[in-house]
Amino acid sequence: MGHDLVRGDLTQGIYTITLESEHNRNALSRQLLSELADHLERADDPATRVIVLTHAGRAFCSGADLTERASAEADSAGDSAGDSGLSPFVGVLERLMHLEIPTIAALNGPARAGGIGLMAACDLVVVARSVDFALTEVRIGVAPAIIAVPILRRVAASAIAAAMLTGERFSADTAREWGLITHCTDDVDHAVADLCRGILAGAPSAVRATKSILRRVPTMGIDEAFEEMSRLSSALFASPDAGEGIAAFADKRPPRWHTEISP
Repeated sequence: MGHDLVRGDLTQGIYTITLESEHNRNALSRQLLSELADHLERADDPATRVIVLTHAGRAFCSGADLTERASAEADSAGDSAGDSGLSPFVGVLERLMHLEIPTIAALNGPARAGGIGLMAACDLVVVARSVDFALTEVRIGVAPAIIAVPILRRVAASAIAAAMLTGERFSADTAREWGLITHCTDDVDHAVADLCRGILAGAPSAVRATKSILRRVPTMGIDEAFEEMSRLSSALFASPDAGEGIAAFADKRPPRWHTEISP
């Protein structure tokens, strides 16, 4: 292409990743996926407290780059699988879902097919009320296979079945009702800034531990969950950040958090 399709910027703990492939509505081309993977790797650093995934242009992501896909073995989006047996798109989704750092998708434009999977892999999804979505795979003869992994961890299969089976559009309000997105707003930038401020106000170790809790506890049995969470709670209360946080609360002052620790 001759120019970058993804831009990254780290400012005051917020690593903003912007999709900038406006000519094809930020389609998931090989180049875009490669650059996105590179930025996610760079963002995975103690200096980063939160990652914001957003876009330039009118669309967040139109899904697979069908021009490229016409000459490649198909999955639901992205390039064909390499030696590892997994596509670059799977690698990006897995990286987003396994990061210890909180992730926020910020959409001022529509998402289609693989673009919905991309946003669903983030922890928080902030969407303009005017945005709509469509899982269009069946209309080109494929299925939303890869993106079903992050989507069906957020949404009940019965709720999203009609959208997957028909490819018809659905609104941001509907996506919010299903749990596919977390925030539906008239001012995406303001909502994202508020969320970032809230995350940055917490201790880095506590925020990362909380993200792990959100991911792990729903998959655990009750006895296992109480046992593991009891150990984690004790470790966190004994940590320097907890000591500082409790002291700051008593002194009515902002806390001064310690270096990142592993609870």
